[in-house]
Amino acid sequence: MQVSTKWDGDVRFKATTGTGFEVMMDGEQKQGARPMEMMLMGVAGCSSYDVVGILKKTRQDVVDCVAEVEAQRADAVPAVFTKIHIKFIVSGRNIKEKHVERAVHLSADEYCSASIMLKAAGVEVTHSYEIIEVE
Repeated sequence: MQVSTKWDGDVRFKATTGTGFEVMMDGEQKQGARPMEMMLMGVAGCSSYDVVGILKKTRQDVVDCVAEVEAQRADAVPAVFTKIHIKFIVSGRNIKEKHVERAVHLSADEYCSASIMLKAAGVEVTHSYEIIEVE
């Protein structure tokens, strides 16, 4: 896996993934995502990928999954994450709660590399979920 960043003036950096996608990051001017926000997006994407995949394997009729992530950072420099909470909002038809609970647990404890790596670094990572029935 590989990425690169190129300075784009002020405190902006254009990040390019090894697969060719570009993302603008900005430290202050609100012209792109902040780097620490990018880390949270990575955790949200990684864990959501797991949850949806696991639910699909159990033949759950998932139509949407949103991961809302809230984080707290240390007051001192470096302002590392101290707590991260990921809430999954799973929408679908006849979704079984036991399957959602299991999918969230498996992602948190076995599959999501990003979340597990942060936990290993001492970040308190917690999870919750909500199920929304759709017609």
